Amino acid sequence: MNEHAPRIHLTMTVEQLWQDVPGGSGTYIKELAAQLVTRPDVVPSGVRARGDAGDHRGLPTDLPVLTSRLPRIALYESWSRFRRPAVPSHGQVDVIHATTWAIPPRSAPLVVTVHDLAFVRNPQHFTPRGVRFFERALEITRKEADVVVVPSRATMRDCVDAGIDEDRVRVVPHGTSAALVTDSAVADFRRRHGLERGFVLWCGTLEPRKNVGSLLAAFGTIARDLDLDLVLVGPVGWGSTSDEVREALASLPESRVHVLGHISDHDLQVAYSAARVFCFPSLWEGFGMPVLEAQAHGTPVVTSADTSMAEVVGDGAVLVDPLDVAALADALALASGPRHDELSAAALRNARTYTWEKAADLTVRAYQDATEAA
Repeated sequence: MNEHAPRIHLTMTVEQLWQDVPGGSGTYIKELAAQLVTRPDVVPSGVRARGDAGDHRGLPTDLPVLTSRLPRIALYESWSRFRRPAVPSHGQVDVIHATTWAIPPRSAPLVVTVHDLAFVRNPQHFTPRGVRFFERALEITRKEADVVVVPSRATMRDCVDAGIDEDRVRVVPHGTSAALVTDSAVADFRRRHGLERGFVLWCGTLEPRKNVGSLLAAFGTIARDLDLDLVLVGPVGWGSTSDEVREALASLPESRVHVLGHISDHDLQVAYSAARVFCFPSLWEGFGMPVLEAQAHGTPVVTSADTSMAEVVGDGAVLVDPLDVAALADALALASGPRHDELSAAALRNARTYTWEKAADLTVRAYQDATEAA
């Protein structure tokens, strides 16, 4: 950090935190903002749609949050279609950071975070209106963004394939950290959910790209030989996956599979800590934060080769072809058995290298690049 460099007056979009489900993008905004307010080289402020100015939704209380006169839908549509109004400010704005696809007009050097291009890969996952909004945002990014921030090389490749110049793209991996989990919290979690054995954990939204069917099939082949249960955490998504999952579940011993649905953030941290293995055989992700969250608790990971997850897991994971059920089963047996302790130690070491402080350093460097490019 260059303490003698000019301070960057930053306006970043934070409206995502007022969505019903802020998701990983909301975590990204909160964690990044928490780092930026501590830095001597940035003067950050947030911008959101019309609302209660005193409602911070987990943002640092010392982050000024300016509000538009427009409510969210009107603001997003106006930014998208008409490229106005400009971001509100109380003075100098050196950089605008669009932290999601809601991209303000470029009244200063513009940085856009692209978390993924899911709507390009699988437009059927979204409403037609949603796809049109995302397509306009992608076109705005191509034309107006001075710098594009992405969380992984996999997403960088998607951006380049979508027509964004590679020299404008900066890879900034997310950070992660583990909440303290006590033995009593683990015991309570096990009691509440009837978990008497060790277990393989999966979390996410049940939808086709998450590839839960392969996990269920792999677990079915090892359930007779390993004294492990399977725990699935998260809501049901779109498409036929829920039907496929129900059919696969019907073929497994009922007492060995626990479908918990949505659980609290606290309970998810406890589940990561309590799991023997975390398995995440998704076909693709923009980043795949759950694998790092599991590793931060020292939990060995089984995940998909040649994906963004493979970029970040280091030596604390077994990588497999996610559609190869036999290979997935072998990896679960390996990670829960002979390589467990080795993988657990490597997982902890790896997760400690992914910090939000480092992410903030790289993001501020992107801001500096944007001001130089403008």
